[in-house]
Amino acid sequence: MLFLTYWFVLFALVLFPIYWAVPYPPVRRLVLLAGSVVFHTHFAGPAGVLPIAALGLVTYLGGLSRSRLACRALVGANVLALVYYKYAMFLSKQVLGAVWPEVAEYSAASPYLKDIIPPLAISFFVFEYVHYLLDVGGGSEPLRDPVDFALFSVFWPSIVAGPVKRYQEFVPALEEGLAHTGSAQVCEGLLRVALGYAKKVVADNLTAYIAFATARYDQMTLTWRWFLVLCIGMRILLDFSGYTDIAVGYARMHGVRLPENFNWPYLSRSIGEFWRRWHMSLSRWIRDYVYITLGGNRRGVFRTAANGLLTFALCGLWHGAGYNFLVWGVLHGLGLAVAGNYRRLWWPGRALGWVFDKLPPLGWALTTLFVFLAWLFFFYPVPQAAHMIHLLLPEKWR
Repeated sequence: MLFLTYWFVLFALVLFPIYWAVPYPPVRRLVLLAGSVVFHTHFAGPAGVLPIAALGLVTYLGGLSRSRLACRALVGANVLALVYYKYAMFLSKQVLGAVWPEVAEYSAASPYLKDIIPPLAISFFVFEYVHYLLDVGGGSEPLRDPVDFALFSVFWPSIVAGPVKRYQEFVPALEEGLAHTGSAQVCEGLLRVALGYAKKVVADNLTAYIAFATARYDQMTLTWRWFLVLCIGMRILLDFSGYTDIAVGYARMHGVRLPENFNWPYLSRSIGEFWRRWHMSLSRWIRDYVYITLGGNRRGVFRTAANGLLTFALCGLWHGAGYNFLVWGVLHGLGLAVAGNYRRLWWPGRALGWVFDKLPPLGWALTTLFVFLAWLFFFYPVPQAAHMIHLLLPEKWR
């Protein structure tokens, strides 16, 4: 984790006192931009900075043009860059290679594919650039000040893993932070950072236990297998929400309020509610720029289900280039399709809905079971996850 390195400690010890000491917002803005550029350059390296800088420059210029055609073309350019850096090897070796083995052999030997190193956090950069271009192309006012756009791009607390920002919210929050950072914001941020680090400590210990238990899974009792599933679900939540707490906390120490990402997702009573509470900035982005673009829920039950399925398949692949992420996304797409439509299935669906309305803990239990079992596909290769789920059944049911 970047926020646990000695270099970062030195970076924070230098940046924050300078930022707090400068009383003038225009100078503070330049200090923050310089710090963000140093942070990104150090962790991404020149090979990681140049592609992001190029995408950022054309995105900024495309926004200034306010041309719908130019903005849409640059959306395509950003998406193609993401596909190349993150998915080229997966598509050529795993997908095409499964049909034509020669392609897999070429992919393994080609310097254009095997030497690809994705730039740091390219997924988050591309999502924010796509949002910017689509909104500007749709009529929103672009960012004309290059410093504002640069800070929207490389604001260092949110670079690595979000939250996914929207420029209409970020720039006013930035201006407020530059002008009114004080002890209250700093204390609030420090408390949030401390909470995030505490979560990360627990998550790291769970990671060590998970690695130990996974190697012994087949020999474990049924109770301990279910305990491992519980640990995996808690590890994913604590690790990711812990990082978000740290990012939000450091931003708050600059006076900037980033969007929240988690709202007690494991208290959800349906899959839809889970996705309104889990990685909320990403969920909103996917809803607004993928699901609604595909037609949303405006074209009938089957089209709505298909749109949700495709949306969450893409969401799964966004998390990583692998079949396990695809399966995880498809499972959630299916879960949303069922959860959103079962009440329409004549009297059995309405009766089941009545039961869930009268017994909310039942909906919570089924949702939690579904989410935790699906995490196995997020965490392990598909065959291994399926085998682990099979062994979660009592022996007489296998």
